Formats: sequence, C-alpha cells, structure tokens
Amino acid sequence: MPAFPEVVVVGSYVQDHAWFCDAFPQRGETRIATGFNTGPGGKGFNQAVACRRQGIGTLFIGSIGDDALGRNAQRFVEPEDIDARWQVHAEVPTAASSIVVDARGENRIVVSLGANEHLSPDFVRTEFRNARSARFMLCQLESNLDAVAAALDAASAAGMLRMLNPAPMHPWFDPALLAQVDLLTPNETEFALLSRRCGFDDVDADALASLEDAALHALVRRLPVQTTVITLGAYGCFVSHALDRRGDTESFYRFAPENVRAIDSTGAGDAFSGALVSALTRFDSDPFAKAARHANRAAALSTETVGTAPAMPTFDAVVARFGA
Repeated sequence: MPAFPEVVVVGSYVQDHAWFCDAFPQRGETRIATGFNTGPGGKGFNQAVACRRQGIGTLFIGSIGDDALGRNAQRFVEPEDIDARWQVHAEVPTAASSIVVDARGENRIVVSLGANEHLSPDFVRTEFRNARSARFMLCQLESNLDAVAAALDAASAAGMLRMLNPAPMHPWFDPALLAQVDLLTPNETEFALLSRRCGFDDVDADALASLEDAALHALVRRLPVQTTVITLGAYGCFVSHALDRRGDTESFYRFAPENVRAIDSTGAGDAFSGALVSALTRFDSDPFAKAARHANRAAALSTETVGTAPAMPTFDAVVARFGA
C-alpha cells in the first residue's frame, strides 16, 4: 500500500536507452560503445522516485502508451511504493530517449515525448483529488504545457508550495506561468534559456558558475520567483531568495560540489529536485539551506550509479555518505 502522499509529482515517464562511450561521436562518426543500459526514466518519474526514496509519501501523475514500455513503467513503480496514477493512451507510444554518456560521466540526450505530450489537464485535475492534504507539488516541462498549467492551478487551489523544474526548456513556455511558481530549480542552460524567454538576452550559461555570488543573485532576481536554486553540475548549486528567505540568514549563497566518483550524471538534476522537495517536507522547521545541502548531496551521490530512476539514492544512503 503506497504511503500517504505528502508530495505530488506531475510529469513524464520515459524509457531510457543509454550508450556509454570513451568520448562523444564527432559529426558523421560512428563510435563503438563500451556499454549499454536501458531502464525507467523521465524527469517526472525520476523525481517521484527520488522523493519517495527519501522517505516521503509521493503521488505521481503521468502518461504512458498502451504498449510494452508502458507496462514496464507500471511494473517498476510497484516496489517503489509510489501511488502512481497513469493516463494510458492506446493511440500514442510511451516516451523513449537516447542517451550517450562519455568517460567523464557527461551526457547528450534526445527524447521522443510520446504519451507525455498527451497528458490531459482534466486527468491532472481529477487525480489531484487524491492528494488534497499534500503540501508540495513538483512539475517539469517534459509534458505538454496545458497539463503543467493545470498542475500549477490545482496546487494553487490546494494551498501547496509549487515547485517547477523548467526542464527541458519548452520553446512555447509562457513566462506568465512563473507567477504561480514558488520555487524554481533550473540548471545553467535552462536558466539562460528561461531568462531569454523573459526578455533577458545577457545570460551566458557557460559563465554562470564563475560569476561572483552578488552578480549571479542580481541575474536571478529578475525572474518573478520567490526562491530559485540553480544546479551547477560539477560546481555545486546556487540559492537565491527574494524577500522571504525561508528561514535562511542570507539572501544568496552557494554549496560546493561533493566529492564523488561520478560515472553517469544523467538524472542528477532530477535527484536534486526530488530530494529538495522531500527535504523541505522532512526539515520543515529548519532553514531552507539544510534542504538545499541535502539535495546537493543526493544529486552528487546519484552520479555514482548508472541510469536515472534506478540511480536515485535513499535518504539513509545520503546520510551515511555525507552525514546529516
């Protein structure tokens, strides 16, 4: 029996297909892979697994095809103890991705969103009735934007804290949706793309990690979101608050990366978002920084395991490795 949901995750399921190489292929090159792996993924599903493995009751709302990959999703979720509500489509396939991972653990990803593009706003609104007492809602942009808007509306009506991981950055994303977001978790590239969608063309994704904290905070504060956490990959993460510091003493700060043996960074951002929303639930009387530090650690630990959803670490594993 799934645990009583404290967090609602609305988002995507994707069947991942990953190839491992010593280096990324050059244009026109066929490169021999050193390994292959396939398994459950998708930003929404990864984040739901990350949240549940951190010990927090999780309701997942997503969309799959009536096919073998969709049945894989349904089988995988059972032992995870997640309350999964699937909208099953007979006319469109379950989403699938192609991932290439190099020797440094970095990745290149292409995804066919399939059934995720057909997640119905009405289905989302209906399934929210099963989590009226949940305190947090987490969504991404790997489903259609109408479903994302419906999730934000439903969370607003229920008085939940609304968290958006703007990934992948959607070309038709309406910046007006940010008015309904309390917490934003982009990576460097997503932050730069989102800034451009909001009319700011002066953000260089490759330079963000090297900016002084005050300069980076000034860039972040141009977006109308109370709290933004930029995940910086090998450079850790950066936290920026507006007026409400969520218990922190500082308006902005960063956490350095943890020392890990990274072999696959795919899904690390999902580990961060899922662990962050679960830590906010677990550490609700503590400053925001405690949850952000824990999420930074969970994301780092996830890179030591191949895959995405299967690589999401447990709460006990994170504490055992890095401390409470």
